[in-house]
Amino acid sequence: MATHLSSTPHSGFHYFSQGWKLIHQPGIRRFVILPLLINILLMGAAFWWLFTRLESWIPSLLSLVPDWLQWLSYLLWPLAVISLFLIFGYFFSTIANWIAAPFNGLLAEQLEARLTGATPPDTGILDIMKDLPRIMKREWQKLTWYLPRAVVLLLLYFIPGLGQTLAPVIWFLFSAWMFSLQYADYPFDNHKVPFKTMRAALRERKMINMQFGTLVSLFTMIPVLNLFIMPVAVCGATAMWVECYRDKHNMWK
Repeated sequence: MATHLSSTPHSGFHYFSQGWKLIHQPGIRRFVILPLLINILLMGAAFWWLFTRLESWIPSLLSLVPDWLQWLSYLLWPLAVISLFLIFGYFFSTIANWIAAPFNGLLAEQLEARLTGATPPDTGILDIMKDLPRIMKREWQKLTWYLPRAVVLLLLYFIPGLGQTLAPVIWFLFSAWMFSLQYADYPFDNHKVPFKTMRAALRERKMINMQFGTLVSLFTMIPVLNLFIMPVAVCGATAMWVECYRDKHNMWK
């Protein structure tokens, strides 16, 4: 049975909040369990390890600041902490998404059917296994698009003062865009929309996607809440797909 959604696009903040509601939809909860467990195990272990290392890593990062800029330490210390949380949050989210990609795609597929009343492909375990090469190829496309840009941003941290001040801000904006790409990709990929076409489509509604990605990025840095962010983001991105992109790119009858 279709769930009513407005045909008028909302803000990215709205779709993110919708994600928290949609994970509780009857008939959807069972598709949330596996992505949720994968994210809890991986993100929980990753951030526990990060907290045990912060005490030694932050002084090491600040030691790169030249003596004549030491007066900026009061500003650079919190920026260094935020940077580590951003980098680790995206890095481990990427690993979790690689592992959970087939289940995230299935969650997006089932939720879209619930929201629209459409009939999705009849997907079972064997179908998921057959789709694994295509799914992993898609994840690889995202990674190869991301890595060169991430390396350039990381190099900014080695520019004393200005680079170390600007890098966390630029990295946060870049992470927001990447999280939007990451989670919007599941409903787009379910309809076999090419990665390049999807990026062009998201750029047409860049503000909405940046708003959505910003909240995903923020919640990825918040302990405990970040354990639940993966299925929430998949559901929010699927709601956005239904309202903003499905009319143009839909391939289901």
